[in-house]
Amino acid sequence: MRALIVEKQDDAVSATIQTIDESRLPAGEPGDQMVTVKISHTTVNYKDGLCVTGTGGLVRNFPHVPGIDFAGTVETSDDPRYKPGDAVVLTGWRVGEAWWGGYAEKARVKGDWLVPLPDGLTARQAMAVGTAGFTAMLAVMALERHGLKTGGRPVLVTGASGGVGSVAVAILSRLGHDVAAVTGRPEQADYLSDLGATSIVPRADLAEAPSRPLGRETYAGCIDAVGGAMLSHALTLLEYGGSAAAVGLAGGAKMDGATVVPFLLRGINLLGIDSVMQPRENRLEAWTRVARDLPMEKLEAMIVPATLDDVPELAEDILKGKVRGRVVVEV
Repeated sequence: MRALIVEKQDDAVSATIQTIDESRLPAGEPGDQMVTVKISHTTVNYKDGLCVTGTGGLVRNFPHVPGIDFAGTVETSDDPRYKPGDAVVLTGWRVGEAWWGGYAEKARVKGDWLVPLPDGLTARQAMAVGTAGFTAMLAVMALERHGLKTGGRPVLVTGASGGVGSVAVAILSRLGHDVAAVTGRPEQADYLSDLGATSIVPRADLAEAPSRPLGRETYAGCIDAVGGAMLSHALTLLEYGGSAAAVGLAGGAKMDGATVVPFLLRGINLLGIDSVMQPRENRLEAWTRVARDLPMEKLEAMIVPATLDDVPELAEDILKGKVRGRVVVEV
């Protein structure tokens, strides 16, 4: 089988396509119900960029196969819930970080980590959604559970031209929300408008720490894929009782300029979204909602096609912020 192998020699990390024996796939622990999946599609996410380049400390055991999500068909299964030929999808569980992942023709994982491919989605579409889109749907669901309804103020989406942001814009628009999309690239305005954004907010408007603890009530909620000062600023602009679903730390974990005032005086909710260790019922609900609520024609517009051989270069590009939309790798 072909696989992208990341190796470390002294302090130098390299990523190369190699042909390896299937027996090298992780075997699991005694009692684990393992499933071998023939992979058809995977993606390139920000975490993948870190893993392929060996930065960020996400990979600690070498040699390693990155790829934090994948879709394919079951080849062999110890788990009675899956039989050969079943279409499945995987996100999370530190696959591609602590466990060999999707940048190979096959993967062997625990059955609990998989979910059936939802009706109405192809494997290619599922990976156009991928971990980023799955995370975006979890964020939308969290906002809804905390009272977000259509017909009110716009929902703010930061990092809107990235993987999470693009899908979040499309889903929110499909559900009937006005969406204010934040981007630092004016040339992305048409792309975001086509996804359903009703207004474009220059990143410079939110990039600095807020100068006041509260601003004008402007947004009903926020999906923040950036963190740092931008999240701090967004919190000051939410309406009373509004919520911010935080899904990323590209801008840093330190919230410069943040105070407790939005939480005390406006009852703001800060919701942390972790796509890694989600309970199975949440995974099933999120993927069912993706198949129902994400407009497929807009999903197609986000796709950047690639092959396994393209991954090392794409990993570098995504870390530099050069990748728009969703990279889908046909394995």
